[in-house]
Amino acid sequence: METPLGQYLLERERAYIDKTVTDIFGYNALQIGFPGIDLLRANRMPLRATVDRDHGAQLRADSAELPIVTASVDLVLLPHVLEFSDNPHQILREVERVLVPDGHLVLTCFNPMSLWGAWHSFAQQGSYPWRGRFIHLLRIKDWLALLGFEMAGGAMGCYVPPCTSQKWIDRFRFMESAGDRWWPISGAVTFLHAIKRVRGMRVITPRWPRQVPGKQLVAVPQKREEQLAARRPGEAQ
Repeated sequence: METPLGQYLLERERAYIDKTVTDIFGYNALQIGFPGIDLLRANRMPLRATVDRDHGAQLRADSAELPIVTASVDLVLLPHVLEFSDNPHQILREVERVLVPDGHLVLTCFNPMSLWGAWHSFAQQGSYPWRGRFIHLLRIKDWLALLGFEMAGGAMGCYVPPCTSQKWIDRFRFMESAGDRWWPISGAVTFLHAIKRVRGMRVITPRWPRQVPGKQLVAVPQKREEQLAARRPGEAQ
């Protein structure tokens, strides 16, 4: 993030993330990745922690195996984690596990259908962000839908070409306003806001028809005289 292009990217992403997370309420929020950059600064939850395998994170852990109690987090932020992972779907499964019902997920991901995505094929694969595997928006939406997430918002951003100098970045800034209007699906970064939905179940007891109890026969003792009269003739008394 020290280069002019990195600063431009951070500026655009902070603008979207600040606007999105400021009105998300709860108790616990996690930022997975980039522990040196506070992207949850606009959120007001009492516990905001960073998770990463590198030094500087408040919780050192693998994003694919989070040591966090199930259904205990209200907000998870994933800034460019999926495209630099060998198993991005497993990361999303872990996020779904730790989120409470109606918990929020905010993620950013590089868009392959952009100028940055075109440059990705020619750039040096060892440098950031070109060493990542850019993921298409439709694929991310499919993964989220399979895990029970519901889309709450989203946007595209960073329409400026991947220039290395500040002078050229400033010259192409007019593309930001033009991009949202003329080529909105070609932004370099995809921003998504999703909510974990848990389908509830209400057991409905059937109203069985009331059964009318049958008549019960009660044995009535016969009188002594009737018993004697009922005996056959010639039977000893």
